[in-house]
Amino acid sequence: MDGLGRRLRASLRRKRGRGGSLQEREAVKEPERAQEISLPTFAGGQHFFEYLLVVSLKRKSSGDDYEPIIIYQFPKRENLLRGQQEEEERLLGAIPLFCFPDGNAWAPLTEYPRETFSFVLTNVDGSRKIGYCRRLLPAGRGPRLPKVYCIISCIGCFGLFSKILDEVEKRHQISVAVIYPFMQGLREAAFPAPGKTVMLKSFIPDSGTEFISLTRPLDSHLEHVDFSVLLRCLSFEQILQIFASAVLERRIIFLAEGLSTLSQCIHAAAALLYPFSWAHTYIPVVPESLLDTVCCPTPFMVGVQMRFQQQVMDSPMEEVLLVNLCEGTFLMSVGDEKDILPPKLQDDILDSLGQGTNESQTSEQLNEHVSGPFVQFFVKTVGHYASYIKREADGQGHFQERAFYKALTSKTNRRFVKKFVKTQLFSLFIQEAEKSRNPPAGYFQRKILEYEEQKKQKKSREKTVK
Repeated sequence: MDGLGRRLRASLRRKRGRGGSLQEREAVKEPERAQEISLPTFAGGQHFFEYLLVVSLKRKSSGDDYEPIIIYQFPKRENLLRGQQEEEERLLGAIPLFCFPDGNAWAPLTEYPRETFSFVLTNVDGSRKIGYCRRLLPAGRGPRLPKVYCIISCIGCFGLFSKILDEVEKRHQISVAVIYPFMQGLREAAFPAPGKTVMLKSFIPDSGTEFISLTRPLDSHLEHVDFSVLLRCLSFEQILQIFASAVLERRIIFLAEGLSTLSQCIHAAAALLYPFSWAHTYIPVVPESLLDTVCCPTPFMVGVQMRFQQQVMDSPMEEVLLVNLCEGTFLMSVGDEKDILPPKLQDDILDSLGQGTNESQTSEQLNEHVSGPFVQFFVKTVGHYASYIKREADGQGHFQERAFYKALTSKTNRRFVKKFVKTQLFSLFIQEAEKSRNPPAGYFQRKILEYEEQKKQKKSREKTVK
């Protein structure tokens, strides 16, 4: 992550060197940890969001290029401690770059299809802030430049925030002043539990009072993802190969022109790893100034716009899976992607994915249909992990790695798991399990218990037949 921070610092330093007012130069002060921003103490987790920002393009003092700047911020922070102010400056200095990742060569437009996309900033402790963006042309006539409405939150719930952006956009057509009371009401509302709804009352001139309902999906482990775009772009077999590469923490680059396609597909690919979390470099849309990220020797999962394809292809890279989402092809691969996972379990995943998909499915049903087989893969390979955590008298656990993978009767499963236990994906998961006296009562644990019950019933039937 230090390499990314240095590149971002250099990019923003170049901006400061090209002029601009003192106020603008101060707005991008000290961005060296923009990829590693700590969560400020004033940003409580009870809020839906930390900031609503409007980012616009401003012509540079020299040349015809534009640079993105923040022109509106809610809420405004006052009376911050020095450390909090520095954190805010770092955060606000980084955001414009991710709102306009496609470079500075813009021209005023009369038409522009609105885009909804997201970006992620990773904190030093591995936690993440998510930027939910809606890019559109402001109301008016004649050529004009697009703006981005960006909501910064620590909460991953894309469907819900997309609806919030719809409401922001609707008010934007009237006046920026109408956005303020809506966002104030949202900020004061308690974030709902999974499956629950929060109702907001909002007044719009000429329309009167409106009631807006915001509902979280019941299954919270999938609320940050929509698999439909990934399924439109790639086959089940290709998705399985991407999953296999991610499981071994390789380097994966997605190419597409649309920002929304890139961000939705990369979030979907990362979601396939549940209950494990991708802890390495993760940039749904890489800004042009950070394209050399693809040369990093460490694992990464990034999205790059198609216009930068040649720059990516010309970069020195090793063991990369380069996915063209526009054409549904792999432009580069290691070559062994089909051999990483146990063959029987690969077939199980493909069989499950191939059954029962239809257009009448809701988004939640589709997400469950796609995610389920991959969760089941982890249930079958590592679902017995809790039995191999030995507890001391003080409750601290110690994972018995050798006994864990030797417990698998299938040689191909054992061969895979011996590699998987060496990944950071698994290590971080086990570290959390070692700290906890009881397995977490979440979706994964429920699936483990269901699988164990099915095995017991199968053994019981086999005994009865004998």
